[in-house]
Amino acid sequence: MSAVIGHHDDHSHDHAHDHPTGWRRWLYATNHKDIGTMYLWFSFAMLIVGGLNALLLRTELFQPGLQIVSPEFFNQLTTMHGLIMVFGAIMPAFVGFANWQIPLMIGASDMAFARMNNFSFWLLPPAALLLVGSYFVPGGATAAGWTIYAPLSVQMGPGMDLAIFALHILGASSIMGSINIVTTILNMRAPGMTLMKMPLFVWTWLITAYLLIAVMPVLAGAITMLLTDRHFGTSFFNAAGGGDPVMFQHIFWFFGHPEVYIMILPAFGIVSEIIPTFARKRLFGYSSMVYATASIAILSFIVWAHHMFTTGMPVTGQLFFMYATMLIAVPTGVKIFNWVATMWRGSMTFETPMLFAIGFIFVFTMGGLTGIILSVAPLDIALHDTYYVVAHFHYVLVAGSLYALFAGTYYWLPKWTGHMYDERLGKWHFWMSLISFNLTFFPMHFLGLAGMPRRYADYPMQFADFNAIVTVGAFWFGLSQLIFLWVIIKCIRGGEKAADNPWGAADGLEWTIPSPAPFHTFETPPVVK
Repeated sequence: MSAVIGHHDDHSHDHAHDHPTGWRRWLYATNHKDIGTMYLWFSFAMLIVGGLNALLLRTELFQPGLQIVSPEFFNQLTTMHGLIMVFGAIMPAFVGFANWQIPLMIGASDMAFARMNNFSFWLLPPAALLLVGSYFVPGGATAAGWTIYAPLSVQMGPGMDLAIFALHILGASSIMGSINIVTTILNMRAPGMTLMKMPLFVWTWLITAYLLIAVMPVLAGAITMLLTDRHFGTSFFNAAGGGDPVMFQHIFWFFGHPEVYIMILPAFGIVSEIIPTFARKRLFGYSSMVYATASIAILSFIVWAHHMFTTGMPVTGQLFFMYATMLIAVPTGVKIFNWVATMWRGSMTFETPMLFAIGFIFVFTMGGLTGIILSVAPLDIALHDTYYVVAHFHYVLVAGSLYALFAGTYYWLPKWTGHMYDERLGKWHFWMSLISFNLTFFPMHFLGLAGMPRRYADYPMQFADFNAIVTVGAFWFGLSQLIFLWVIIKCIRGGEKAADNPWGAADGLEWTIPSPAPFHTFETPPVVK
């Protein structure tokens, strides 16, 4: 006992423990800024990996016929591209933004659970290794599509098991991150900051975190049932044993539909921060934005079977899911209206964050309109599993989530690094991304309307021209992201010093809050001034 007391009395021991440097700073990170930075770099690395998967499958589709990969490997590429982009790139990137910005925006010293924050990040790299490593096991990665539909996923090789394990770990990370975000927002706001005074980015993340806590266990249930079907003789999804393969789709999409809103709501929050700044006006209709976000979240739970119109559901079921899906267009339309109304008669300037935010509104709206078209059951039955659907969800996921991530990165880079980024290169990145994105995904609408199915490694000659254009656009889009990487590295390494309010915002409050990196150790209690 005396030895322990002696240790605590002795203040001459090495203080490197309190302020870890080098690799320890990152491995033992409990500071929300460092953890946010790690999330962002991890997600960018996964964006590159997922992008290479996409470019490989686009190379195969450049011409009709089988050129470079087998159909089996082609399906592995489509599956892994989807899983890596959704769980490895988009979601961790938004969590990185949450970690960096939420404490600063609500005046908290850090996130509520600093150690759990560290743990939820460090679950990601092993999960990513499991996911990518599934390529190298016998039979390769799973080829069941990112939706891992039974009964195909029941018969896949061991790559499927690695994917299931990876998804469990990624889900655990998401749940812990969300608990942390909810607790931080509800308990650590500065005095006087009521819920209806929070920045919209904080609101969208609060709602997103509740969605994650609600649906991640549903995914865990689906893939656990899949695992027991594969190895323990159960028949959840095996019709021969009294199971139902369509039940897998119901459980998966009950997770999967809220999931797509999890990937867009924080994007809405980022855009809602940027538009007022560059319009030099308060956001139009703040409370309606909060209610619209909450409505979207609630409605996202009752539309899941619009992914399943071709499974032979009763017409009453089709009608319900059709109308419920159309209903989501209302709160989404409210948000679009409010952003446009915010810009209306504002003193607008068009720096890179604003360009990406406006690009987001323009292209996301197009994705939303094709979504309304797909909500119409008879149309969906004709277009289901064609490239029309691929075009639709890339318009909302790439031009939606990814553009918002780009916008937010440019917007907050001066705050994160203390330096201004290269504006000219940022604008190059925007225009290259916008043009190449549309060149890639707009022709897919025509391919889908003409009947080209997705997840096929080969296609008839009639689709050749559009596929060639799409592949060229995809390579252009992929290479454009190297400009983004260069802008960030350049900005981190130096450049013009950022002012207190670099964008000249009408309400510079969020910029001028000084925010020294809070330091965490549970050995010494923080000094309260």
